[in-house]
Parts: sequence; structure tokens; C-alpha cells
Amino acid sequence: MESIAPLWLWGVFVAFVLVALFVDFVVLSKQGAHEVGVREALYWSLAWVAVSLVFNALFWWAIKDTTGSVEVANEKALEFLTGYLIEKSLAVDNIFVFLLIFTYFAVPPTFQKRVLMIGILGAIVLRTIMILVGAWLLDQFHWILYVFGAFLILTGVKMWIGADSESNLDDNPALKLLRRIMPVSKEYDGEKFWTVENGKKIATPLLMVIALVAMTDVIFAVDSIPAIFAITKDPFIVLTSNVFAILGLRAMFFLLQAAASRFHLLNYGLAVILVFIGTKMMLIDIFKIPVSVSLGVVMGVLAITMVWSAKTAPNT
Repeated sequence: MESIAPLWLWGVFVAFVLVALFVDFVVLSKQGAHEVGVREALYWSLAWVAVSLVFNALFWWAIKDTTGSVEVANEKALEFLTGYLIEKSLAVDNIFVFLLIFTYFAVPPTFQKRVLMIGILGAIVLRTIMILVGAWLLDQFHWILYVFGAFLILTGVKMWIGADSESNLDDNPALKLLRRIMPVSKEYDGEKFWTVENGKKIATPLLMVIALVAMTDVIFAVDSIPAIFAITKDPFIVLTSNVFAILGLRAMFFLLQAAASRFHLLNYGLAVILVFIGTKMMLIDIFKIPVSVSLGVVMGVLAITMVWSAKTAPNT
């Protein structure tokens, strides 16, 4: 699992993540439980994008300094940007599921921020493990690329076919599993995860929601992580682009929450992206599609889908 990134850059990345988590869990937690407005969500979304771009600039400089090649630095920085954009776009699908979960469990708006904060922390840990294992498997067994590619194509086709169908949380396997192993109270008890009913300590719905959010993210990671491996096999780029996209997920959730209906056709675009990336992975030993082309396709599909969604939005 060799990476072009120097060792010190791994340390910088860890420092970036620790500072980000400190801001989320310490600084923002002092605000207490409150409903996040669109303006606050917009500011934080822009801040996370800016932080990601700053890190990519540092990554470019580090690769240029290490290899002495501007061309290599440009290529690797473009791989990070493409992977980051793919993760951001696929994360929108996560957000719609999170909205469904919050609605199903009637999570008060003032509690949603904390749920996402803890869910994101769990997602970072679990995705890191999955990425490192995936990188090792690809290093040992090249043919797994074809398995990943076929899986992405099938997932894209399935997403296209079911794009107009309504999601039903009752059919969610993660929820069924949690209900079997975790007795849950019928009412919330503030922001507590545990409460006492009839002298017995049981979980509150808030703990159920956090567990479900984390498990749902892992399920989505099965799609998104192979998608980035189609862009690069460098574990550093795969991990950093994933994590930086996840760090901005909470702010993006609240930003899109108010405009979810305007992106009703986005699943069609995500389906096209998954099929394209899966095809790219299947052809990797025959014809390697340039990263710049992949970035252009992803951006173009997202732009077309968003414009198409805006023009055909139900409330317009």
C-alpha cells in the first residue's frame, strides 16, 4: 500500500482532522442544542470546502517538493479533487436517507446537529478501516478492480431504476437489526442516549438514530469507496478525499434540508456517475480514461442534473 505522499503529510492530515473534530465537538458544542439555519449551514459548507482546497494546495506543493515534478503534482492534486467531488456528490444520497431517518423518528431539529456530529466521527473511523483494507486487497489482487467496477455498474443501474420510488425505512435492514438487539423507549429524554423506564435502563430513540446513521453511512461507503479507487489507488488520496468530504457532510445536510425537493432528479445523475466510474474501472487495463476527463464528466453530469431538477421542481 505505497503512497506518493511523504510521511510528514500524513501527520499534517491527522492534525487537520483533529482540529476539525475539536471545532465540532468542543467549540460548536458550547452553542448547545439549537436548530441550524440555512445561513449558518452555508457558511460552514463554504468553510469546509475552503479547508479541503487548502489541504489540496498543500498536497500539491508536497508532491512537487518530493518528486520535483509539476506534472506529477498536478496529476495527484487533480486525483484528490476528483475523488473529493465524487464523494461530495454521492454524499447527497446519504443526506436524503438521513432526512428520512430524522423524519421517521421525529428527531427534534435542536438535536439533529449532535446526531450528525457523532455519526460523522463513527463514519471516519469505519471508512478509514474499509479504505485501508480495500487498498491492501487491490495491492494483492488486481482482479478485484473488475469486481468493484461491475458492482458500481449494477448499483448505478439499480439506482436509475428505483430513482422515482419512495424510500421506506421499515424495510431498512440496519433498522431491523437494531430493533432486535436494542430495546428503545418511545420518548426522547433531552439529548440523553439512555433513560430509565420501569426501573430498567434502556436506549432512547436518539441512540437508535445515531447508530442507524453510522450504519447507513457504512452501507453507502460500499459504493463510494470503490468509486474513488477507480480514480486512484493511492491510499492517501482515497482516504483524505473521503474524510474531507465527510467532515463537510453535517453542514451540507442542513444546507440541503430546506431544498431537498429541488434535487428530486439527482439520483439519476448519481446513477450515471456510478455507471461511468464502474466502466472506467472495467476498462483500466485496456484504456485508462484521464483523470481530467473523469472530473469533467462528474461535474458535467451534476450540473445538468441540478439544472434539470431546478426546472422541473414540483414547487415551480
